[in-house]
Amino acid sequence: MKNLYTRNGMTSRAINAENVTGMPGEGGRSASVLGVARKGSPCLKDIKSGETVTLASIEGSGMIRHIWITVDSKTDDANRFILRDLVLRMYWDGETSPSVECPLGDFFCLGFSETYEVSSSLVAVIPSRGMNCYFQMPFRKKALITLENQHANPIPAFFYQIDYTLGDELGDDTMYFHAFWNRENPTVIGKDYTLLDSVKGEGTYLGTALYLSSLSRYWWGEGEMKFYIDGDEDFPTICGTGTEDYFGGSWSFARHEGGKTIETTYCTPYLGYPFYSREDRGVYNPYHNDECPPMRAFYRWHVMDPIYFKKDLKVTLQQIGVCHSGLFERSDDVSSVSYWYQTEPHVPFRALPGKMERWPR
Repeated sequence: MKNLYTRNGMTSRAINAENVTGMPGEGGRSASVLGVARKGSPCLKDIKSGETVTLASIEGSGMIRHIWITVDSKTDDANRFILRDLVLRMYWDGETSPSVECPLGDFFCLGFSETYEVSSSLVAVIPSRGMNCYFQMPFRKKALITLENQHANPIPAFFYQIDYTLGDELGDDTMYFHAFWNRENPTVIGKDYTLLDSVKGEGTYLGTALYLSSLSRYWWGEGEMKFYIDGDEDFPTICGTGTEDYFGGSWSFARHEGGKTIETTYCTPYLGYPFYSREDRGVYNPYHNDECPPMRAFYRWHVMDPIYFKKDLKVTLQQIGVCHSGLFERSDDVSSVSYWYQTEPHVPFRALPGKMERWPR
C-alpha cells in the first residue's frame, strides 16, 4: 500500500485491444459505428485455430500487477473444453523457454474447463468467466505474454487487459514468477502424484491449484502434501496431514442437514474449495450427470506462510482414501497448477500434453 501514497518514480501502463503497445496516448484510437475513440477495438477478433497471438510485449524494467481475461462463455459441444484448449505462456527477459505454460482456465483456478466463482486474494473469477489475477510478475528487460488457440474453432472475441508499471526498483534479489501445469490420469497406486519437480535454484513456493476427479469409491482426501526442499530425497521437510487439511478444511468439508452429510464449498482469501460437480447449482448440465466422476477444485496461496527453498524443490501429493475398513491406496485423475518465484535460468518444463490429453474424462 505504501506505493499508493509515496513518490516512487513508477509509471502506470495497460495493454489491451484498445492499446496493444501500452504506449502513452495510444489508447482508444480505433473507430466504431459511434465514431473515433468510441469503443472501436474492445477485443481481439477471430483468433484462428492453431494461431498464437501476442497479448503483451513490454520493453524495460517493470512489474505486471493485474491481468483480466474473458472469452466465450458458451457451454455447447463446440466450446466445451475451450478453457483447456487455450494455452497461456509467459517469458521474462528474452528467455526462449516459458516461465509460465498453462491451460488458460486452470491458471485462473478454473479446472475441468468449467466456469464457477472464485474469490481469493490472488485470483478472482466473477460470472461469467471474468478471470482476474493479482500475481506480481517482475521483469528487468522484457515481458512477453502469448496465447495459443489449440481449440478446434476460431475464437471470435477475446477480451483482456494487462495492467503493469514501469520504472520499478528491482534489486538483485528479485525473482521471477513461474507456473506449471501437470496431470496424471490415472495416478499410479501407491505412488505419490507429482505437482512439481526439477526446480533448481533459489525461490519461494507461492501456491497450488488442484483439480481432482474421483475414480475410486469412498473418501478421497487422506493423502498428505509433501515439500522436498534443498536435497530431501526419501522423506520431505514439510509433510502435511491430509489433502482436506492442506486446503484448510476438516472432516470431509462436511455440514449436516436432515441427517445427511453434505460437502461444502467455500472461498477465502488464501485457500478455498470453489467447485464440486455434484453440488446442486440450480442449472441442468448434461456433463454433471451420475455417469461423470465427481470433480473437485481447490486452491491455496502461501502468502502468509511462504515455502522458501535455496537449491531445489519437489512437491507431491499422496493418493490415499479411507473407508469402513481403514486407509487404502487410491488411483484418481489429478491435475494441478503450481505457482512459484525463483531465480533464472529455470529448468525447461516437460512438454505440455496435447489438448485431448488435457480434456476432462
